[in-house]
Amino acid sequence: MFLPQTRKISSSVCLAFQKNGISPLLNSSFHSASTPKDAKIDSTYSSENVKNISSPSSPNEKLGVFLLNMGGPSTVKDVEPFLYNLFNDPDIIRMPPVANMFQPIVAKIISSTRASKSAKGYESIGGGSPLYPLTKDQGDALQNSLEKRGISAKMYIGMRYWHPFTEDSIKQIKADGITKLVALPLYPQYSISTTGSSLRCIRDEFNSDPYLSQVPLAVISRFSSRPGYIQSMADLVQLELKKFQNPSEVHIFFTAHGVPKKYVTDFLDPYQQEMEECVSLIMADLKARGVSNSHLLAYQSRVGPTEWLKPYTSEAIPALGALGCKGLLAVPISFVSEHIETLDEIDEEYRELALHSGIKEWGRVPALCSYPPFIEDLADAVQDAFSDTKPIVERNVELDGKPDNKVVMAMGKVLRTWQGQVAAVSSVVGSSTYLWSNLF
Repeated sequence: MFLPQTRKISSSVCLAFQKNGISPLLNSSFHSASTPKDAKIDSTYSSENVKNISSPSSPNEKLGVFLLNMGGPSTVKDVEPFLYNLFNDPDIIRMPPVANMFQPIVAKIISSTRASKSAKGYESIGGGSPLYPLTKDQGDALQNSLEKRGISAKMYIGMRYWHPFTEDSIKQIKADGITKLVALPLYPQYSISTTGSSLRCIRDEFNSDPYLSQVPLAVISRFSSRPGYIQSMADLVQLELKKFQNPSEVHIFFTAHGVPKKYVTDFLDPYQQEMEECVSLIMADLKARGVSNSHLLAYQSRVGPTEWLKPYTSEAIPALGALGCKGLLAVPISFVSEHIETLDEIDEEYRELALHSGIKEWGRVPALCSYPPFIEDLADAVQDAFSDTKPIVERNVELDGKPDNKVVMAMGKVLRTWQGQVAAVSSVVGSSTYLWSNLF
């Protein structure tokens, strides 16, 4: 019997954002939750431990770097509870407020329906997700790089939907007495469904704890425009192109994980814009190296009948074949580690689709994983971030006093959308057809 490991979920090399991109935890993409003014520091922790000391290498401090990612099932048996946790997150399935109570039911329906197909995918890549061990390798490499700079920092890994869960790692951060923390979501581009969800979890956990609410914190919220990321992606593209018979004739095919179109239109998710800008920067870097191949950006992993960002990878590949494309190099642009979307969806499904569409040569750029130039760039960004930390309670005050106009506009649009959904939800919420067609 499936017994979901329910999480309390609130409303290659990893790279980091450039110095001016280090942002507060509560940026314009989500709302703040104030900590009570009468909150007191736990008696087990001294207030002296959480002073914002200027030097990150001070012997009086305990530094931490918090690597955040989605996570993946460790074994095939973990697939269904992993999917349950995923779809039980309101940042993944956005329901109108009146229907929030049905979120666990919806998550159970979808996870049980999709578990069998997803399990076959994980079986094809070795029986589980490699995301955690690859993230640990990235953390080890980052820690070594920081130590060479005289910075001693402990690495923590927080997965959103599987072990080690973000909430559990936060407990360990507190138990270890960390006095300054840099949070680093391992998503190159910001989306409310990925980085936003992880940061909301941190926000809620830190705001609810008197000790953590005083720990100086910095967040590296995206890194897709950072020169180190751009140059490293261009490096790998250039290396893979050389493996083709006619490198100059190969079409460079960027494929990113998709999101529902309404995330961009209704919730002002910056994901699509950041993705397009990222591709432009990579192609500009390649052009400076003498590489002027044609290219296209498409979006993969669509679920359900509702419109997602286009063009869809599954439709773009046959279209390129019909246009006479003979060599295709797939570039997983939204992933910095290998996992099921690269090892199964791209390497198996899309490769087969390409060959059946008349494309004779196929290649795929590997995920960055622990690519050494990126580790150094990551260390640069983390080192900079340690000098820009503030307790989350101060971040809250700053943002509460300066609401972002774009967020206000988005909230108005969302409320108007929800008003139109309330009547429909009240009458058909019991219909599985409605749930499936309106949640994506």
